[in-house]
Amino acid sequence: MDVAAAPETDMAPDEVPASRRPLVLAGVIGFAIGSGILAVLWGASASSAGAIDDAKAACETLDRMGELPVTISRSQTSLLAPGLIHQVTAARELAAAAAEANKNYQELSNHVDAVSRMVISLHFNETAGHKHLEQAKQLCARI
Repeated sequence: MDVAAAPETDMAPDEVPASRRPLVLAGVIGFAIGSGILAVLWGASASSAGAIDDAKAACETLDRMGELPVTISRSQTSLLAPGLIHQVTAARELAAAAAEANKNYQELSNHVDAVSRMVISLHFNETAGHKHLEQAKQLCARI
């Protein structure tokens, strides 16, 4: 028995084995194209849905705030609706998240931010802040 004998094959001695490179290359290209399509679809569906949900939540929070006082002194802060400062801060953060995901909500974010600054500083006599609140509510009506 010869231990060093060549393994048996079904190929003729002068026949060269077929290369697997085309199959491997086709597999890699197919994987890359499929991954790219999946990433685009996933990215497109996730960013739009999240942005509109955040914008709607910001608008709902603005609605829950109710009417803001026209004037208030620092000693009268206990007269503010409970949770008002937390609500306006939440609305600001939700609007900012919507604008970050979709630039179409940047204007809403800017108006809600201005309202937030007015409320947090307790300068309810700022007419600009009340105008921003009205503009934010108008934008919310279109969402």
